[in-house]
Amino acid sequence: MPIQDLLSRQRIALGVPATSKDDLLRQLGVLLTTDADVLNAALASTALAERERLGSTGLGSGFALPHGRVKGLARPIGAFCTLAQPLDFAAIDHRPVTVAFALLVPEHANNEHLKILAELAGLFSDKAWREQLLTAKNAEELYQHLIQHRSVAPVHDTQAHRTRSV
Repeated sequence: MPIQDLLSRQRIALGVPATSKDDLLRQLGVLLTTDADVLNAALASTALAERERLGSTGLGSGFALPHGRVKGLARPIGAFCTLAQPLDFAAIDHRPVTVAFALLVPEHANNEHLKILAELAGLFSDKAWREQLLTAKNAEELYQHLIQHRSVAPVHDTQAHRTRSV
């Protein structure tokens, strides 16, 4: 799945002024619903917060990947933001978060969910590229940078994926 199929220009924000993890998840919920009329912000935020209660989605190196499942959602949807100030997110490396990619997937999309998460984590593990994201001057520049890097791979159902859980 190409990353541009997850994102839209309207679901990208620079300099989000989040004051806490909960505040960021709320703002990401709003951002996720900016041009998605099938989803409301409260439902999106709740899905992100429910998953976050299981453990931090702060993957380290300043990157967070909050995600969740939503009943009735037709396809995966994402939103991306940079933060105005680094934010404590209880990341695995104990470093504050400066960028976040929020992902919502349909309730029963187990394999697709895992595959997209793995691809996004790999994508954002590129330090030089991640730092370039922080230099974007506007949302359009950031969007172009995101979609030109590489695509999130399509799902291939394998036995290994069938035995894993989220």
